[in-house]
Amino acid sequence: MKNRTSKNKSPWLRRIAVILACLLAGGLVLAAYLLMGPNTRSFGDKKYFYVPTGSRYEDVLKGLREQGIIRSSSTFDLVARRLDYPSRVKAGRYEIKKGMSNLDIVRILRSGRQSPVKLVINKLRLKEDFIRLVSTNLEADSAAMSAILSDGVFLRQFGLDTNTVMCAVMPDTYEFYWNTNAGKVFDKIEQAHATFWTTERRDKAAALGLTPNEVTILASIVDEETNRNDEKPAIASVYLNRLRKGMRLGADPTVKFALKNFALRRIWGSHLEYDSPYNTYRYAGLPPGPICTPSRKSIEAVLTPADTDYLYFAARPDGSGYHNFASSYKEHLENARSYHKELNARGVK
Repeated sequence: MKNRTSKNKSPWLRRIAVILACLLAGGLVLAAYLLMGPNTRSFGDKKYFYVPTGSRYEDVLKGLREQGIIRSSSTFDLVARRLDYPSRVKAGRYEIKKGMSNLDIVRILRSGRQSPVKLVINKLRLKEDFIRLVSTNLEADSAAMSAILSDGVFLRQFGLDTNTVMCAVMPDTYEFYWNTNAGKVFDKIEQAHATFWTTERRDKAAALGLTPNEVTILASIVDEETNRNDEKPAIASVYLNRLRKGMRLGADPTVKFALKNFALRRIWGSHLEYDSPYNTYRYAGLPPGPICTPSRKSIEAVLTPADTDYLYFAARPDGSGYHNFASSYKEHLENARSYHKELNARGVK
């Protein structure tokens, strides 16, 4: 009787053991999936997660959760603590790809393997524009950047002052880590500026009787006068000829800069009376600083100007963006009348 009962129970025991083993295995698989499987929420192919300088692990975990990066903060926390990430938090901008596991995310954050930021500088007119561009795209503090651009003693070592400092900001694409501070941002941009000014370019500037900063200032006026690269050497020649003759530059873009009104479509007599060292109708010579960050094409146009005796130019009335050039004031007045007649016909104020 005893043996029969034992035999009857053994199949059930075996079944229970198998079920428990399956449950245990399934639990392990589930746990492994939760820990090692995808833990990103639904977003595009990638998303950027920012860890500000001075962040603690609790800040990172909160940010991952609130910014919709991870689905399960508890499993992430388990993996993060297992890999000792809480004591290795590094500031930066990190690329999180769709389908990443907790392990993938922790490894990137712990290693500090950032995704660089491409800072694209095109035409900027004011220091404030540059400061805004930097502080919008990088962690660099806007107040710190403003202080650098306003520190004449600091800028002197680069051959710059508070007026010419924007000569160092050349249009280009610069690569930075997101958490780069203001000082290092300026250093990298100024180094690119110094590299641009080769001995050959400096010699060309000297042959014109200009410093690199003066070339950049004049190029900024040329840049604002036309978008036509093939016309820039001729416009540069006009201003260089005026400088040689001791004439005032009389450049309309400098009046717009002085007024800080870049939407002006027409310059009137009242505008020309505005008192500012940037108003080249009132003050002789170059303005104290650039009126924009000129393109390399504009700088090269000043360094290699067209060989002309032009002293004047006026926009063509056909709206092509090109200009009519003149060597005499009489001829220039005829060109200017044609242009102003077209403006009047179009009702441009």
